[in-house]
Amino acid sequence: MTTAKRMVINTFEMTAVSHCSFGQWRAPGSQDSAYHTLDYWVEVAKIAERGKFDAVFIADILGIQDVYGGTAAPALQGGVSAPSIDPTCVVPAMAMATEKVGLGITVATTYEQPYLLARRFSSLDHVTNGRIGWNVVTAFTNSAAANLGEKGQIPHDERYAMAEEFLDVAYKLWEGSWEDGAVVADAETGVFTDPERVHPIGHRGKYYSVPGIHMCAPSPQRTPFIYQAGASEVGRRFAARHGEGIFIVGLTPEQARVVCDDIRDKAEEGGRPRDSIKIVTALTVIAAETDEAAHEKLERYRETAYLPANVAYLSSVTGVDFSGQGLDEPLEYSRSEAIQSILTLFTTADPTRTWTLREVMDFMAIGVFGPVVVGGPQTVADELERWMDVGDVDGFNLPRVASHETMNSFVDHVVPELQRRGRMWQEYPEGDTHRARAFGASAVADWHPASAYRGAYVGRADATEPIPYGD
Repeated sequence: MTTAKRMVINTFEMTAVSHCSFGQWRAPGSQDSAYHTLDYWVEVAKIAERGKFDAVFIADILGIQDVYGGTAAPALQGGVSAPSIDPTCVVPAMAMATEKVGLGITVATTYEQPYLLARRFSSLDHVTNGRIGWNVVTAFTNSAAANLGEKGQIPHDERYAMAEEFLDVAYKLWEGSWEDGAVVADAETGVFTDPERVHPIGHRGKYYSVPGIHMCAPSPQRTPFIYQAGASEVGRRFAARHGEGIFIVGLTPEQARVVCDDIRDKAEEGGRPRDSIKIVTALTVIAAETDEAAHEKLERYRETAYLPANVAYLSSVTGVDFSGQGLDEPLEYSRSEAIQSILTLFTTADPTRTWTLREVMDFMAIGVFGPVVVGGPQTVADELERWMDVGDVDGFNLPRVASHETMNSFVDHVVPELQRRGRMWQEYPEGDTHRARAFGASAVADWHPASAYRGAYVGRADATEPIPYGD
């Protein structure tokens, strides 16, 4: 008898008033407007753990979405990813309220420093007892570039080159700077840390110079669970090299299969097993006790949707100002320095379909760029299984529509059916960390580039020697 492949389930959130279904803060009973409170995020974490989800996955952006018409007004009016708060601020409260669910947060490398960010993620891994994940992105908004001191958006491929070196520095700090056993905490001798087991990494590269030692003792995972969402050619290569969980988008399982095959092929080319990646796709589920009740809920959500926000969001993520395009004109592909894969979905991914701007705006009303599955437990479970079988995805990022109704409905109605089919955990498996529950061990696997720095500095300079500053 063949065992059913387990389904990865993450809730897909953002520390903002709206994320993938704009306008739903107006829905009766919606908690979306409480996005800035700890109570909101504690409740999200509790629901996810009650449903035995793999993780709460939190998106983030660094700039106001102001491409459409050259103004931020449409995005602000529609609550498009703004206002928002820093997702790292809510993680400790979520961790205190739960025990098992992973906590994945998005932080862009482009405007950070690896020395500081490595400390932040080690700190989060400590306070969550090894449940932190990092969604590595490179940022895409021109508004962020301007407000963070850049004259313009750093070119797409260069952002990935910077991210490669950024991760290399972070891996050196997490895996190599402190040896196992460096913290001795010997009250008798008064020695807390053995300095001969702590090493400067001596990194000097094109973009970053980090000569010294990591500020944090090793956390439960050392390197956080690495998520990635690269979709361009260079992005997929980056994801195939670093990602343990990879987030894709596709309108159909057939489209998803093309992307999954490509990522797994690239992983194998780089020396990784094909099944060493958990690939998840965005898919909005509107569930209820029956198909009829679920469709009634969908109509209620559509009445609350704020369609003008969709074109502002589309312009921002694609980097294309659609303010001069007629609603019934077909969309055409054009390259930009933003998220290249999104426009591809509606232009070149399916040569048999031509999308107008009006059709895309309507499609985006619920769930933006991902498909929407509506129904009772069996209908939803059947469709999720079809995506896994046809698309070769490992699971799903489930965007909220209206908090916390969407998520509670999935947990109450769909999770028991998926558990009955052997697709979801009945209880969380043994393992103390996010990585251990996904792959069986807390440490990064030998194929992962971070593992190259495990013990790499033993026998080299230590903390008793001068740090090699200067040339």
